[in-house]
Amino acid sequence: MKKRKLTPFGLKVKNRLADLNMTQKELANKIGTSDVYLSMILYGERSGNMYIEDIKNILKLDDS
Repeated sequence: MKKRKLTPFGLKVKNRLADLNMTQKELANKIGTSDVYLSMILYGERSGNMYIEDIKNILKLDDS
């Protein structure tokens, strides 16, 4: 079975969640989706276009 790998954006999100002591489930609740769907976004299995800006705003991520 192929091992899933985080996208560069997913890696940024995971690191920022750790910095903020926030769980992926908490972030999913704040943006209005499931933790499973959020995980699919972070691993590049879904585009998540409608959630990306919300994720960036909540985690205060820049576009770099």
